[in-house]
Amino acid sequence: MRLLHTMLRVGDLDRSLSFYTEVLGMRLLRRQDYPDGKFTLAFVGYQDEAEGAVIELTHNWDTDKYELGNAYGHIALEVPDARKACDEIRNRGGKVVREAGPMKHGTTVIAFVEDPDGYKVELIEQRPA
Repeated sequence: MRLLHTMLRVGDLDRSLSFYTEVLGMRLLRRQDYPDGKFTLAFVGYQDEAEGAVIELTHNWDTDKYELGNAYGHIALEVPDARKACDEIRNRGGKVVREAGPMKHGTTVIAFVEDPDGYKVELIEQRPA
């Protein structure tokens, strides 16, 4: 078994695709409209689906906003330098909601950014080998 993808419902697919591709640097791997079901699926990631887990962005054509609830946590991305990643994300129009620094009660350097729908993305700085 292996992890294939995580699905997020998004209110504006173009806005979300811009965030994940232009701000976070992922690639659009595939996109398919389902007119009978009135939804579109778009898969984004840093590598092909056969090589690793990706994110499925689901856009229901009749819904432009979702309530996130309190069960969702975040997506985590490994980055070489969390401070630099925050600066780059901010410069590309992304929203940094927690600046890079040690995690509470630990030493791992983390930061958080937020996508256009309010989903949190954690940046975890790579530890030296």
